Amino acid sequence: MSPAANRPRLHTYWRSSAAYRVRIALGLKGIAYDSVCWNLLDGEHLGERYRALAGFGLVPMLEIDGLRLQESMAIIEYLDEYASAPRLLPADRGERARARALAQLIACDIHPINNLRVLKELRQRFAADDGAVSAWYRHWCEEGFRSLEEELAARDDAPYALGSVPSMVDCCLVPQVYNAVCFNIDMGRYPRIAAVASACAELPAFEAARPERQPDAPRAAAA
Repeated sequence: MSPAANRPRLHTYWRSSAAYRVRIALGLKGIAYDSVCWNLLDGEHLGERYRALAGFGLVPMLEIDGLRLQESMAIIEYLDEYASAPRLLPADRGERARARALAQLIACDIHPINNLRVLKELRQRFAADDGAVSAWYRHWCEEGFRSLEEELAARDDAPYALGSVPSMVDCCLVPQVYNAVCFNIDMGRYPRIAAVASACAELPAFEAARPERQPDAPRAAAA
């Protein structure tokens, strides 16, 4: 089926946490899009064909409004202005700053040192085995989760990270929890994070964005 005219195109990979965030945001905003999948394990994103589209050589990249947007957080903020409701960032500037801080705790402090290229470098350059890589991942994820848990616990009467509606923070939190579970992190130690992730899982936008629901997911993952 050919892409719909003028419909946004998300360049993505099923297991990319950053792409996962953007899929959630698109779903929350009710924006229909077409997926263009690149296999990060095979290095397709490093080839000339993708680099000609996205100079950073990373996913996600969103084609929308005649633009090619890179970096998940910048994309999510663009989408928040592209479609005004529901808001992913609070109207109040103080709350907006807090939202960005919590989202960046995940996207800038936890995720970058645990993403695919870092874990591959640990294996290739430093000969880290599976146990060492897993220990690295868990250490940095748990360090970030401890801070995040304390911040979110201050509002433990709300279903989502910032209150009664999902926000940019939830867009970042859910993919990180998905990865944490894959690395056998005990989410029982982070009850508020787990509760927020559970509440988000009930929403169609989060369910549709799950890695195993993506067109390039292996059959075993989708089963």
